[in-house]
Amino acid sequence: MPDTRTPDFYNVESLLSEDERQARDAVGRFVDERVLPIIADCFEHERFPSELIPEMAELGLFGSTLTEYGCAGLSNVAYGLIMQELERGDSGVRSFVSVQSSLCMYPIHTYGSDEQKQRWLPEMARGKAIACFGLTEPDGGSDPGKIKTIARKSGGDWILNGAKMWITSGSIADVAIVWAETEGGLRGFLVEKDTPGYTTRDIPHKFSLRASVTSELFFDNCKLPAASLLPKAEGLVAPLSCLTQARYGIAWGAVGAAMACYREAVEFCRQRVLFGSALIHKQHMQVRLADMLRRITIAQLLVLQLGRLKDEGTMHHTQVSLAKWNNVRMALDVARESRDILGAGGISVECSPVRHMLNLESVITYEGTETIHQLIVGRELTGVAAF
Repeated sequence: MPDTRTPDFYNVESLLSEDERQARDAVGRFVDERVLPIIADCFEHERFPSELIPEMAELGLFGSTLTEYGCAGLSNVAYGLIMQELERGDSGVRSFVSVQSSLCMYPIHTYGSDEQKQRWLPEMARGKAIACFGLTEPDGGSDPGKIKTIARKSGGDWILNGAKMWITSGSIADVAIVWAETEGGLRGFLVEKDTPGYTTRDIPHKFSLRASVTSELFFDNCKLPAASLLPKAEGLVAPLSCLTQARYGIAWGAVGAAMACYREAVEFCRQRVLFGSALIHKQHMQVRLADMLRRITIAQLLVLQLGRLKDEGTMHHTQVSLAKWNNVRMALDVARESRDILGAGGISVECSPVRHMLNLESVITYEGTETIHQLIVGRELTGVAAF
């Protein structure tokens, strides 16, 4: 019989390798035992659970698809399942690992010098060094080609001026991957936290991603040595390639958030008695639960095939856009539906759907808004850019 509680209605389990299942199960246990007992309190009090970083490093979650430098070298499907389980706990926890891995370790591994790789990647894999990714700016995020942060040559050094906004892990990062315009075009720089003129400020009073650090970065005549430049990162294609890696993980993570909400809704319907019988006996509730399962199943199959394409090296970035658009929208709809099924109690922090719902309001916006991904797919279909 299909598994309707996990949920795995189409037996996706049978399509996974043993290594992929082991990676998922190890992270699933971590989420159940270490994340879920504390995450509601972290969310309520706007605290990132930094005490979990060493355990995440021990599990090999940082840079898990990369090779060498202490990284696990897992498949992209295994990485996706890791993101799914982490976001089943909370989007903020998944975001931290996603930023460390896809937005920071990936560009150093792909575009960095041997010296930069040796210095940063082993420390980042061990969780001893935290990084952030500075692309979005106060005056815009959907049009990264209009970056105002500037780096100019000064002898053998670079002078960096500008600001970045909505940066995950910004104030706790030991190094920032900062994208700035130069006379030769857009380039990436490694900016260490103790660089004179570099300051950060956390963004408070968020109603979403409260268990995540979100910051502003400021650069006031920061003097950077020549060795801070990522030598192979030239043009907009470099940061966009990093975003493709992150968006891939987000598409998987959204499935985990939806799973958590669905499970809670099912259990509530089994226990809640209304007009003489449990809610699962009501036709309307069965239709609602069935529709949530339908949406989750489609999303599961979509990201599994996407992961297989990625592992084959044939994945196209527009396919990632379709998955991010579909799956985050699905998860947000499932979270809202689950919150409604839980009734008045559903607004409590003790119930996960409202927490996931609020988090997903950010997830559907960052790493490319829903509209941007629709237009990316539309451009692929028509050949016309309608941004």
